[in-house]
Amino acid sequence: MYKRILVPTDGSEITAKAVQTAIGIARLCGAELFVLAVKEPFPYSAISEMQPVPPQEFYDAQERVAAARVKDATAMATGLTSHGHTVEALHPWEAILDHARAQGCDLIVMASHGRRGVSALLLGSETQKVLTHGTLPVLVVR
Repeated sequence: MYKRILVPTDGSEITAKAVQTAIGIARLCGAELFVLAVKEPFPYSAISEMQPVPPQEFYDAQERVAAARVKDATAMATGLTSHGHTVEALHPWEAILDHARAQGCDLIVMASHGRRGVSALLLGSETQKVLTHGTLPVLVVR
C-alpha cells in the first residue's frame, strides 16, 4: 500500500509514539522509512552585534541534537530500509512537506502535539499546518 513513509521527529515522547507507529506501518507494507529532524535557524538579532552564542557553535549544537534524534529513530527501524535527514528551516511544516515531496513519500506520520503550553498556542501545531497545506495523506498519532 505505502512505499515511502516520512516521520518527522522533535525528540518528544509523543513523537516517539509516531516513530513507532511509522515503523509498524512500514513493516506491514514493506515500505522505506524516512526520518526527518528540522533544525532551527540561527536567531539573528537586528538590535545588537553581540550574540550570546556564536553562529557556528549554534549550528553545530543544532546538528548534534537533530542527528541524535534521527539516529535514535532509525535505530529502532531494524530490518527496514530507513533514511535519516536533518534540515534547517524557519517553518518546520514547510520543511516536512518539501522533504516528503523531494523523497517521493506517499504517507506522513506525525504526532498530534510536539509542543506544549504557551509555545503551542503561540506557534500553532506543525501537524495542523501540514494537514492544512499538504496534499499527501497524514496519519496523526495521539
